[in-house]
Amino acid sequence: MRILVFILAMMFLPSLAAAQETGGVPSPSITKGKGEQCVADTDYMRRYHMKELSHQRDETMHEGVRTKQFSLKECIACHATTDDSGQPVPINAPGEFCASCHEYTAVKVDCFQCHATKPEQKKQAQASALFPMTALAEPEVSQ
Repeated sequence: MRILVFILAMMFLPSLAAAQETGGVPSPSITKGKGEQCVADTDYMRRYHMKELSHQRDETMHEGVRTKQFSLKECIACHATTDDSGQPVPINAPGEFCASCHEYTAVKVDCFQCHATKPEQKKQAQASALFPMTALAEPEVSQ
Protein backbone atom coordinates (compact mmCIF):
# COMPACT_ATOMS: atom_id res chain seq x y z
CA MET A 1 0.00 0.00 0.00
CA ARG A 2 2.83 2.42 0.87
CA ILE A 3 4.51 1.69 -2.42
CA LEU A 4 1.29 2.47 -4.31
CA VAL A 5 0.92 5.81 -2.50
CA PHE A 6 4.56 6.63 -3.22
CA ILE A 7 4.21 5.78 -6.92
CA LEU A 8 1.02 7.87 -7.23
CA ALA A 9 2.68 10.79 -5.45
CA MET A 10 5.68 10.62 -7.77
CA MET A 11 3.36 10.60 -10.79
CA PHE A 12 1.37 13.66 -9.72
CA LEU A 13 4.02 15.88 -8.12
CA PRO A 14 5.49 17.07 -11.45
CA SER A 15 2.04 18.06 -12.69
CA LEU A 16 1.32 19.99 -9.48
CA ALA A 17 4.63 21.84 -9.77
CA ALA A 18 3.89 22.65 -13.42
CA ALA A 19 0.42 23.94 -12.49
CA GLN A 20 1.94 26.34 -9.98
CA GLU A 21 4.57 27.53 -12.45
CA THR A 22 1.93 28.26 -15.09
CA GLY A 23 -0.34 30.04 -12.64
CA GLY A 24 -2.63 27.10 -11.91
CA VAL A 25 -3.35 28.32 -8.37
CA PRO A 26 -3.94 32.07 -8.02
CA SER A 27 -2.19 33.84 -5.17
CA PRO A 28 -3.97 36.32 -2.92
CA SER A 29 -3.74 39.99 -3.84
CA ILE A 30 -1.77 41.66 -1.05
CA THR A 31 -1.60 45.43 -0.76
CA LYS A 32 1.66 47.03 0.34
CA GLY A 33 1.75 48.77 3.73
CA LYS A 34 2.26 52.51 4.11
CA GLY A 35 5.57 52.31 5.97
CA GLU A 36 9.07 51.90 4.59
CA GLN A 37 9.36 48.40 6.02
CA CYS A 38 7.42 46.08 8.30
CA VAL A 39 8.35 45.53 11.94
CA ALA A 40 9.87 42.19 10.89
CA ASP A 41 10.89 40.39 7.70
CA THR A 42 7.96 39.73 5.32
CA ASP A 43 8.45 35.95 5.26
CA TYR A 44 8.64 35.92 9.06
CA MET A 45 5.43 37.96 9.37
CA ARG A 46 3.57 35.76 6.91
CA ARG A 47 4.44 32.69 8.91
CA TYR A 48 4.39 33.96 12.51
CA HIS A 49 2.15 37.07 12.67
CA MET A 50 -0.55 35.28 14.66
CA LYS A 51 1.98 33.98 17.20
CA GLU A 52 3.38 37.50 17.63
CA LEU A 53 -0.07 39.07 17.94
CA SER A 54 -1.09 36.47 20.54
CA HIS A 55 2.14 37.06 22.47
CA GLN A 56 1.58 40.83 22.34
CA ARG A 57 -2.00 40.33 23.56
CA ASP A 58 -0.88 38.16 26.47
CA GLU A 59 1.87 40.56 27.56
CA THR A 60 -0.51 43.52 27.35
CA MET A 61 -3.49 41.92 29.05
CA HIS A 62 -1.74 39.84 31.69
CA GLU A 63 1.43 41.79 32.41
CA GLY A 64 0.50 45.36 31.41
CA VAL A 65 3.39 45.55 28.93
CA ARG A 66 2.52 47.73 25.93
CA THR A 67 4.89 47.91 22.97
CA LYS A 68 4.36 48.97 19.36
CA GLN A 69 6.39 46.32 17.52
CA PHE A 70 3.62 43.72 17.15
CA SER A 71 0.67 45.91 18.15
CA LEU A 72 -2.52 45.19 16.19
CA LYS A 73 -3.30 48.92 16.26
CA GLU A 74 0.01 49.66 14.52
CA CYS A 75 -0.60 46.90 11.95
CA ILE A 76 -3.99 48.40 11.08
CA ALA A 77 -2.57 51.94 10.90
CA CYS A 78 -0.01 50.77 8.30
CA HIS A 79 -2.03 48.25 6.29
CA ALA A 80 -5.52 49.81 6.12
CA THR A 81 -6.35 51.46 2.80
CA THR A 82 -8.71 54.30 1.94
CA ASP A 83 -11.61 54.44 -0.49
CA ASP A 84 -12.13 57.04 -3.23
CA SER A 85 -13.47 59.56 -0.72
CA GLY A 86 -10.41 59.15 1.52
CA GLN A 87 -12.20 57.19 4.25
CA PRO A 88 -10.45 54.14 5.73
CA VAL A 89 -11.71 50.79 4.46
CA PRO A 90 -12.10 48.09 7.13
CA ILE A 91 -9.02 45.87 7.08
CA ASN A 92 -11.22 42.76 7.13
CA ALA A 93 -13.39 43.85 4.17
CA PRO A 94 -13.20 41.43 1.22
CA GLY A 95 -9.95 41.93 -0.70
CA GLU A 96 -8.26 44.06 1.98
CA PHE A 97 -4.89 43.23 3.57
CA CYS A 98 -5.93 40.79 6.32
CA ALA A 99 -8.96 39.47 4.50
CA SER A 100 -7.13 38.67 1.25
CA CYS A 101 -4.84 36.05 2.81
CA HIS A 102 -7.35 34.82 5.36
CA GLU A 103 -9.95 34.26 2.62
CA TYR A 104 -7.30 32.49 0.51
CA THR A 105 -6.34 30.14 3.35
CA ALA A 106 -9.91 29.79 4.72
CA VAL A 107 -8.83 31.03 8.16
CA LYS A 108 -11.32 33.07 10.18
CA VAL A 109 -10.06 36.40 11.46
CA ASP A 110 -11.42 36.84 14.98
CA CYS A 111 -9.36 39.87 16.02
CA PHE A 112 -12.06 42.27 14.92
CA GLN A 113 -14.76 40.96 17.20
CA CYS A 114 -13.17 43.28 19.75
CA HIS A 115 -10.71 45.47 17.84
CA ALA A 116 -11.46 48.31 15.43
CA THR A 117 -11.02 47.46 11.75
CA LYS A 118 -9.96 50.97 10.71
CA PRO A 119 -7.29 53.37 11.99
CA GLU A 120 -8.73 55.63 14.68
CA GLN A 121 -9.87 59.09 13.67
CA LYS A 122 -8.58 61.98 15.80
CA LYS A 123 -11.87 62.45 17.69
CA GLN A 124 -12.10 58.73 18.41
CA ALA A 125 -8.46 58.61 19.49
CA GLN A 126 -8.96 61.49 21.93
CA ALA A 127 -12.10 59.91 23.38
CA SER A 128 -10.35 56.56 23.67
CA ALA A 129 -7.46 58.17 25.52
CA LEU A 130 -9.79 59.84 28.02
CA PHE A 131 -12.23 56.93 28.38
CA PRO A 132 -10.52 53.76 27.10
CA MET A 133 -13.28 51.41 28.24
CA THR A 134 -15.89 53.25 26.17
CA ALA A 135 -14.07 52.92 22.82
CA LEU A 136 -16.31 50.86 20.58
CA ALA A 137 -15.01 48.28 18.16
CA GLU A 138 -16.57 48.23 14.73
CA PRO A 139 -18.67 45.21 13.82
CA GLU A 140 -17.00 42.46 11.82
CA VAL A 141 -17.61 42.65 8.07
CA SER A 142 -19.40 39.56 6.77
CA GLN A 143 -17.34 37.49 4.40
